[in-house]
Amino acid sequence: MDSLSNVSPGLFENSDVSRGGGQVVRDPAADDGNPRVAIVGGGPAGMALALALKLHGVSAELFEARERDAVRQDGRVLALSDGARQVLEWLGVWPALAATPIKTIHISQRGGFGRSCLRAAEHGLDALGWVLPAGDLIAALDTAVTAAAIAYRDKQKVGAGDTASYALTAYAEGAVDPDAGIVRDYGQHAVLCSVSVAAPHRNVAWERFTSEGPVALLPLGERYSVVLTCADERVAEIRSMDDTAFLALLQQRFGTRHRFTAASPRSAYPLGLRYRQDPVGERQVWLGNAAQTLHPVAGQGFNLALRDIWELAQHLDGVADPGAPEVLAAYAQGRRVDRRGAIGFTNLLLDSFASDFGPLKHARGVGLLALDLMPSLRAFVAKRMIYGARAWP
Repeated sequence: MDSLSNVSPGLFENSDVSRGGGQVVRDPAADDGNPRVAIVGGGPAGMALALALKLHGVSAELFEARERDAVRQDGRVLALSDGARQVLEWLGVWPALAATPIKTIHISQRGGFGRSCLRAAEHGLDALGWVLPAGDLIAALDTAVTAAAIAYRDKQKVGAGDTASYALTAYAEGAVDPDAGIVRDYGQHAVLCSVSVAAPHRNVAWERFTSEGPVALLPLGERYSVVLTCADERVAEIRSMDDTAFLALLQQRFGTRHRFTAASPRSAYPLGLRYRQDPVGERQVWLGNAAQTLHPVAGQGFNLALRDIWELAQHLDGVADPGAPEVLAAYAQGRRVDRRGAIGFTNLLLDSFASDFGPLKHARGVGLLALDLMPSLRAFVAKRMIYGARAWP
């Protein structure tokens, strides 16, 4: 049996944090108390970065354009890898009671043979990933930020030059500037809701590829959180459907492995790829959604942000000048493989499963079947999903 338990994942290499988390890397008392890093964005990525820097003895201040209470009113659902769970446990903010474990990931294509299952037990893990409401994580982060006496300045929109007195400005929230990176419009929207099912979900997450786009079902409590991809021109129609019509559409897209019985109100947002080619500048660094915004297929977004945060905190530990060019260059170099890997993996999945062309569909089926039959390949894919592209075999 291939096990991930004995693998030293790239995310935690050369650190004092065990896979179980919980060990402080450096005594925060070593900080001189003068904030040297301005973090623009007081959402989950910004707060996680502030806490990570604090644990490495680097003082930071948070700036958020919204009211602080409004940040907590986040209705998203997050799909986190087990590697992300380890980072959040290290930060002391893992909301275990709100999280539903993913024990199996079932991958298939509609109208074609071949499927594959990744199972946590096969790799010696309790879960491959976790699903939780963003609001619960944000509440835990906000409480920890307050307890750590980290300055949080809400209702303050930061403009050019406003943080010039800091050694480093970290942009942790917001969209990627199109002028500074690469943009790809997928011509799709993600329709989000939760649904009830007739039979228990047994902690199985589903990724179902169709010619209209992928459909993901993520176990959350006793229900499923749904991400249904559709063409831009259909989003208004799908959002306006009554529940009966929507459930019929979802059933047709997903298949018969579950019977859907009820749906919540639906929301939607456009899908695209946006990423900065260089995540650092002169005394500036961009991470999370400010550095890259990905398609939700394979759930890479916030997991990649937490790996950005982890590595930046590692690079700033003990340095005299957090904004020094050589420090930022080393961070950018360290993130290059993981960022490119996540972006490339996401694009590959979308492009590979977008066509109903017969030979291509057959080739996809062969690939899924090979993944299901080869334990070493499944272990490789599982490690990449949990720890990112630096988790080499």
